Amino acid sequence: MDTKKKKKKISPYMVFSTIVIILLAIAFAFPLYWILTGSFKTQISINSTTPEWWPSEWVMTNYDKLFSRQKSPLWEFAVPFSSHFSADGKDIIWWAGPQVPAAVRWLINTVFMAVASMILTCITSAMAGYALAKKRFVGRSILFTLIVCAMALPKQVIVIPLAQEMTNFFHLNDTLWAVILPTVGWPFGVFLMKQFSETIPTEILEAARVDGAGELRTFITVVFPMIKPGIGALAIFTFVNTWNDYFLQLVMLTSTESWTLPLAIANLQGEMSTDFGLIMAGAALASIPIIIVFVAFQKYFTQGIAMGAVKG
Repeated sequence: MDTKKKKKKISPYMVFSTIVIILLAIAFAFPLYWILTGSFKTQISINSTTPEWWPSEWVMTNYDKLFSRQKSPLWEFAVPFSSHFSADGKDIIWWAGPQVPAAVRWLINTVFMAVASMILTCITSAMAGYALAKKRFVGRSILFTLIVCAMALPKQVIVIPLAQEMTNFFHLNDTLWAVILPTVGWPFGVFLMKQFSETIPTEILEAARVDGAGELRTFITVVFPMIKPGIGALAIFTFVNTWNDYFLQLVMLTSTESWTLPLAIANLQGEMSTDFGLIMAGAALASIPIIIVFVAFQKYFTQGIAMGAVKG
């Protein structure tokens, strides 16, 4: 028996594909690199006609301006439905946190909005997808058809009814929940989790019922571990989609205290269109949570895409 390991032959196709992938990775990562390095450049270097690929002078001026523009409470707890009794029509603040730079408050608002939307969307989509895939009930096909049709409906078409619903029925106008709740019923999430739930063998579910497990226990102990890669992929999709949903945030959020980072960066660009260093500092701050979430869920995201490709 030959104990020598055979060396893997490197074909021209492998070399070519590797070079293409590296070039594409550099092209996609370059905007992030330009933002991060630009946030540490001086205004003269940023506006220079000759691009400065590496900062000749590293400065913190842009971040100093970003965190010194104005102050805002770190958090605020409002009395529920107190807007009906206040003179200005706004909620009565029961308890407010310490004063911090407004950029910190905007970052916390955006992280809370994206994380809450991610958790609630993953829970509801996983349950709905499992029910549509493994349960038999009247109107199941019609309901799934409506969900698929809703995926093709632009959000701009329903944003006015959504705003009226959040204002008139739930009295959540100018709150982060006005952005979170419309995201929870994401049709794409239900569709994605239904496709993953269909891969669960029916025999395993029947065995769990024979062992005396109820619906909730079956879902938590049997279904959830098997669709975890799909949930990881959906978590990244939901977080990024909610974080970047500038249009819905612009409609639902009006006061400075409830702003998110996308709204704040747009406002910085409107007030100081020539101060690109300040804008890049805000964009760099906004990119940090996205990178953290992607790194944390990268394993499940890759598994989810691979499983979806095999199934498709």
